[in-house]
Amino acid sequence: MRNLGLLGCVGALILALIIGGAYFVGVRNNLVGLEEQVNQQWAQVQSQYQRRYDLIPNLVRTVQGAANFEKSTLEAVVNARSRVGQVAAPAAGAPTDEATMNQFAAAQQGLSNALSRLLVVVERYPELKSNQNFLELQSQLEGTENRISVERQRFNDRAAAYNTAIRRFPASVVAGMSGFKARPYFQGNTASQTAPDVNFDFTNTATTATR
Repeated sequence: MRNLGLLGCVGALILALIIGGAYFVGVRNNLVGLEEQVNQQWAQVQSQYQRRYDLIPNLVRTVQGAANFEKSTLEAVVNARSRVGQVAAPAAGAPTDEATMNQFAAAQQGLSNALSRLLVVVERYPELKSNQNFLELQSQLEGTENRISVERQRFNDRAAAYNTAIRRFPASVVAGMSGFKARPYFQGNTASQTAPDVNFDFTNTATTATR
């Protein structure tokens, strides 16, 4: 009887280990899938930012053709683009810490601000507003900005699903044992949350702008 009881205990222990192991593997595989979705969506975000980055040289060359275009505005765009090139996100996968994410986001926001300023200044130059090449580039930039916004939101949604999964018990135990860590969200900086005070009445400035 004692041997049967011992065998029963051993059998129950083995069964528990099998069930526990299967649960661990299942949860870990699910977390791997969620993490990979975050990384894949980050790649989409980077792709749209890269598309904008690649459009800027042609935009600058086109704008330079306008008589006496504001040099400081062009320089701001060129310098902001250079800073974006210097702030590289991880080659594979989304950033894993807020400092890296915030640095990347700040550089991209600086470029967005410089481009916004350029497009406002362009209103003072009728020859650019009728330049088909510029209009095409402007349209592409606007479309890219819209796609950036969409892909960033999708990234945050993927990150939220992943972050929630690794915090829920008992999956949090598996996440901790397997080294899964929360991913930072893509957030605009403080300046980007405040709309700039821009005057779009160019009735007077168009006639007084230095040409």
